[in-house]
Amino acid sequence: MTQNSFLAEVKDAVTPRATLLVIGVIALQLLFITSYVGALHNPKPKDVPFGVAAPRAAAEQAVARMEKLPGSPLDPRTVADEATARKQILNRDIDGALVIDPAGTTDTLLVASGGGTVLATTLERYLTALEAPQKRSVKTVDVAPASSQDFDGLSAFYLVVGWCVGGYLCASILAISTGARPANPRRAVIRLIVMALVSIVGGLGGAVIVGPILDALPGSVLALWGLGALVTFAVGAATLALQAIFGIIGIGIAILLVVIAGNPSAGGAFPLPMLPPFWQTIGPALPPGAGTWTARSIAYFKGNDTTASLLVLSAWAAAGIAVTLGMAGLRRKREGEPLPARGATAQDA
Repeated sequence: MTQNSFLAEVKDAVTPRATLLVIGVIALQLLFITSYVGALHNPKPKDVPFGVAAPRAAAEQAVARMEKLPGSPLDPRTVADEATARKQILNRDIDGALVIDPAGTTDTLLVASGGGTVLATTLERYLTALEAPQKRSVKTVDVAPASSQDFDGLSAFYLVVGWCVGGYLCASILAISTGARPANPRRAVIRLIVMALVSIVGGLGGAVIVGPILDALPGSVLALWGLGALVTFAVGAATLALQAIFGIIGIGIAILLVVIAGNPSAGGAFPLPMLPPFWQTIGPALPPGAGTWTARSIAYFKGNDTTASLLVLSAWAAAGIAVTLGMAGLRRKREGEPLPARGATAQDA
């Protein structure tokens, strides 16, 4: 092969489109490294909602000591009594509480390892160090303990990651199976229906695996099934919408949102109060974060405090549907595509 013919083949293979896609892949690679290392390389608690139950004077003194801790790891507030503290932890209003015994030297630290084992152990370490100069000790009580089969409380996170992967992979296959053909309204509807069916099956499968089969998560299988279907469909519909707007590049954008931005900010390996501010902010607004929060609430907190997260997932699903159908309609109008003939088949979808 001559040098000229080799260069000609290279020119044919490395088209401008291919070059742009390769550059995009490199950008995603570097963003992946930046996001994961940036979020997880140095976890520190920051403004963890924390209760103090004690007689007024003792409670105020304890709150004052906590507010002076370097780096502001705790966001302390007084609560009426131990029962109130337990209720607020189960409602996910606070992540822990210190119950001070004025008649003794041993106080009780309430934690919830179901919301994240790392956070629970971190609170124990901080409170032990805080109480030592007062010549007091701490007894830790786990109000919502993680399952013995749920190492570090990670099962909910991995479950949601699996549902998210299923969502964007299925949507990607539906979008590119016919060469990334733009969706007309009928094709868009069929893709969304298929995505919904896949979400129902995948949601049930995930709930059964982590529940009855592996016994990794307690909680209602039915509730986890519904969550899984919603997470999978929300991610899938959003991916279809992005593909409808940007073509094949839209699949890369979906990966950027769900995998690169969503996974490290989901509160999986480290709960949200231990993540840097940027990831704390974006996590609850993305499907992995909203799904992980809801899955843990179902498993360990009696389903409390799930409304906001479910609304986030529903908004992703609704926006995905609206944009997918809207773009299909706009494209048909712009290109002057006739309405599908009655009785036409949908095999190209």
